[in-house]
Amino acid sequence: MQCLSFARDVASPLNVLCLGAHSDDIEIGCGGTVLRLLQKYPDCLFHWVVFSAAGIRGAEARRSAELFTRTNIVREPILKSYKDGFMPFVGAEVKATLEELKPLAPDLIFTHYRKDAHQDHRLISELTAQTFRNHLILEYEIPKYDGDMGQPNIFVPLEREMCERKIGYLMETFRSQQDKRWFREDTFLSLMRLRGVECNAPSGYAEAFYGHKLIL
Repeated sequence: MQCLSFARDVASPLNVLCLGAHSDDIEIGCGGTVLRLLQKYPDCLFHWVVFSAAGIRGAEARRSAELFTRTNIVREPILKSYKDGFMPFVGAEVKATLEELKPLAPDLIFTHYRKDAHQDHRLISELTAQTFRNHLILEYEIPKYDGDMGQPNIFVPLEREMCERKIGYLMETFRSQQDKRWFREDTFLSLMRLRGVECNAPSGYAEAFYGHKLIL
């Protein structure tokens, strides 16, 4: 299995843009990979953007960004307050927010899967592709009631310890979500175990992504 590398100026830190519709999406979808990137590229820098993070959800998002990126976040997370479930109806405003991020010129972008059943997730994914047309974009997956899990084509193997750290941060930070029956440690670990099987990860665990245009 080949490792994913980045065509970039090696003298500059890896520049990563993380986009999430809601305040726990980035962490669920690519939290383990964020930790893995920091292990491989200790000087990499993160831009953390959450589109629906009002009230306690904003405080949770800010705390989680600190835990996952340590001191490697470029500035305070960008937290918007678009209403959960209503983003397609304010698509122009969401698009404008993404346009403002263009000058960041990220080496790598994490966003939602474009066929995600949640309308907010799907909109963010579509607008990411429209806005960043010459960038490496990896689309992550979020387990949910809708049963929209697909067949990802990019895998990041993770050590068991890294999976447990990801889950520990999720459970520690997003206490407002723990009344939801799907928000459980075994949900997150099971998905990473399944993806680990699919890519024959040495540890048995992985996160998975969809890449629609990759230039080698």
